[in-house]
Amino acid sequence: MIAACLIAAACFNVLPENVPELLVTEMGDKVETHEQWEHVRRPEIVKFFTDEVYGRRPVERPPHLGFSVAEPDRVMMDGAAVRKRIRVEYGGVGGTNSFVFTAFIPSAATNPAPSFVFICNRDPQENIDPERKCRSGFWPAEEIVRRGFAAITFFNGDVTPDCEHGRTLGVFAAFERNIYRKYRPYTVWGLLSAWAWGASRVLDWIETEPSLDAKRVAVIGHSRGGKTALVAAAYDRRFAMACSSCSGCGGAKLHHIDLPNSESIFQSVRGRHFWYCNQYARWVNADREMPYDQHAFVALIAPRLVCIGSATEDDHAGPAGEYWTGRLASPAWELYGKRGLVSAAFPAPETPQQDGCISYHIRTGQHDLTPYDWGVYMDFAKRHGW
Repeated sequence: MIAACLIAAACFNVLPENVPELLVTEMGDKVETHEQWEHVRRPEIVKFFTDEVYGRRPVERPPHLGFSVAEPDRVMMDGAAVRKRIRVEYGGVGGTNSFVFTAFIPSAATNPAPSFVFICNRDPQENIDPERKCRSGFWPAEEIVRRGFAAITFFNGDVTPDCEHGRTLGVFAAFERNIYRKYRPYTVWGLLSAWAWGASRVLDWIETEPSLDAKRVAVIGHSRGGKTALVAAAYDRRFAMACSSCSGCGGAKLHHIDLPNSESIFQSVRGRHFWYCNQYARWVNADREMPYDQHAFVALIAPRLVCIGSATEDDHAGPAGEYWTGRLASPAWELYGKRGLVSAAFPAPETPQQDGCISYHIRTGQHDLTPYDWGVYMDFAKRHGW
């Protein structure tokens, strides 16, 4: 506990430097209303992160999209939930493809239930087993259901594999005309955007399911999945909440802050450049020269809910940078008459700050998503009437 407190104190002492202005347009005009934000500043931010970081998608909701029952519904969890296994089939210029997701819907719900859509980036058999023979704190489905939420998940690798050639498979094969071209356009989408696209297709299904409330859907992920959750909510405004666990560089971590032990753009791109569009590589070793930073990307989610989670032993993800992203994104919420991250200082471990529309907490421990983190995220949803 002493070591954790020292880490928290050290994080508090590290302050951002020369952070690009959130509420000043590229023409130098101050943004003072949410109308200016919606019509001028927000589109500027969307364009930058689309062209320079995550890439342009060839399609959003495709004309060819269908849902079918992958396995018969089953009552599980000692009667507490109905399990549904749904196949999402989609198609485009390159043909058709599909992926399957699992949904545990509370049996006791008298009204449509809110949902957590979990983007799983770990071994699905060990972490999201639909048979519940293998149970993991990474996705505590039983507890999620007990709290009154639908527990919904898919494996990111089923949308497209997490590797270089993933850009020739899955959604890429369906929607790109020439997936084997030698040089990809610099602004075409990367895997983070593709996985986020998959989360939106799950939300398409939720809108068709009477037992679920499509207006109360949170998208959640850890590490690269946490980056993906932010991308999903930034581009799809139907998600009412985004939960980003230990997402680091390319996720919730600010670049304009001196955290030498945290991941840089160079380290994130090295060996994993396919997560992003090719244009992102031009910011290697120029992290603090970017005209935008991740606080602006998180601000795209305003005025909806955001949860940012860190861990005391996860220097790689840069907890201080994740905290300051929440602080510096907050003025976007104020334009809507709401509060963002209500905080006077970096918090001690296990003391979530949840008085506004942005939740921040740091947990004692390592780079992980734990039942404690899930509890914080569910508590935040409950605070907002879910």
